[in-house]
Amino acid sequence: MTDPTDPRQHLPAVSVLLEEPTVQALIAQHTRPVVLDAIRSVLDGYRAAMGPNDAPPDTAAVIAAIASALSEAELDRLRPVVNATGIILHTGLGRAVLPGAAVKALAGLDRCCNLQIDLETGLRGKRNYTSERLLCRLTGAEAAVIVNNNAAATLLILAALCQDREVVVSRGQLIEIGGSFRLPDCVHQSGAKLVEVGTTNKTHLRDYEQAVTERTAAVMRVNPSNYRIVGFSKQVPIGELVTLKRKHNILVIDDLGCGALVNLERYGLPHEPTVPDSIAAGADVVCFSGDKLIGGPQAGIIVGKKELIQRIRKHPLMRMLRVDKLTDMALEQTLRLFLEPETLVEKHPTLRMLTTPPETLKRAAVRLKNRLQKTGCSFAVRVAEDESEVGGGSLPATPLKTYVLAVSSPRLSPDALSALLRKNEPPIIARIAHDEVLFDMRTLLPGDEKHILDALKHVASEA
Repeated sequence: MTDPTDPRQHLPAVSVLLEEPTVQALIAQHTRPVVLDAIRSVLDGYRAAMGPNDAPPDTAAVIAAIASALSEAELDRLRPVVNATGIILHTGLGRAVLPGAAVKALAGLDRCCNLQIDLETGLRGKRNYTSERLLCRLTGAEAAVIVNNNAAATLLILAALCQDREVVVSRGQLIEIGGSFRLPDCVHQSGAKLVEVGTTNKTHLRDYEQAVTERTAAVMRVNPSNYRIVGFSKQVPIGELVTLKRKHNILVIDDLGCGALVNLERYGLPHEPTVPDSIAAGADVVCFSGDKLIGGPQAGIIVGKKELIQRIRKHPLMRMLRVDKLTDMALEQTLRLFLEPETLVEKHPTLRMLTTPPETLKRAAVRLKNRLQKTGCSFAVRVAEDESEVGGGSLPATPLKTYVLAVSSPRLSPDALSALLRKNEPPIIARIAHDEVLFDMRTLLPGDEKHILDALKHVASEA
């Protein structure tokens, strides 16, 4: 028997709430099942929190709580954000910004596609055919295969080519990257046997040669993407490792990690080993990421000798690690940009961010500062010189001179201001330093300045 004096009995009924115009609007936005779950959750929360002497909330308050719950749930929805952090390949923000050509191609993929059919014969065709052809043209490799990330590429190479045999790796290259991925663990899981040579800071060609036995399948160079050993150090270039094949029946594997296709020095950036250089030097198999310096979707790309790529392609793991039509389409369109070097920077967001002159960024920061000050908001704003970074394990210890708009509020802490900006639509992700929120001009895209301006105006009016 219910107690009529219990305030929980006077909460609005679910059926009544569903008929409210405001809730009907929420249903149109979020769907009825999602709103129904939010209603039940909010009502359960009230029932758990209310005491016998508490007054029940009115219907408007309950609806406001429902709307707030739906809004909070939407924060985790995958959607575009404004990257004002200054980290170009921000792993938390999806790394590389896809080129416009890739985005346009994906938007047009609203029907079936010729992923694995030969349009000439009508028979089963080859997956990733055009992407492979582009990779071979851009790198000089005989063949290529694409999997879902470079960690998968490394695992697949070792499993297909080195299982139950030894792989020789320098101690200075036994990397651990994000997500606790450790190279020794990868080698172990592949079924190969790791042989460490050299020391942490120095490895010589003779160290590799002395480690090679009849049990050795390959020597592998690993690019320490997210760190550098400086000072009294030495690693063996890929061209020298290849000389070991003159005396021994072994493979040379080059795990390049971030995988540059072009010489970054022509853009005033530090030297980064390129895939074409590695192939030209004689590496048998090279693997690298698609979403770092190539600036495309997340992918692991393997290029090399045709016979070896065929063995990799036929391995059982290939079925589990291969990419879908969306990744293939985006990668293909990104690779096409490298065929026209004269327009590459203009059309390639990652390279454009890497190469934008500091003077251009300063002008953008001053422009945004002036526009914000004209609104009359209470924020203190200034333009400051700072440093951006490449991120994503690419070009570590390579600061890029930049300019930021530094914002502080008399009523909000930097953490509070950043939290409100993350709840904006679109969310704005900035960084905090010296008790100010910094908006780095280097990683902003066209239209982002207006998003930042509108968000700051809104926060100022609400604070």
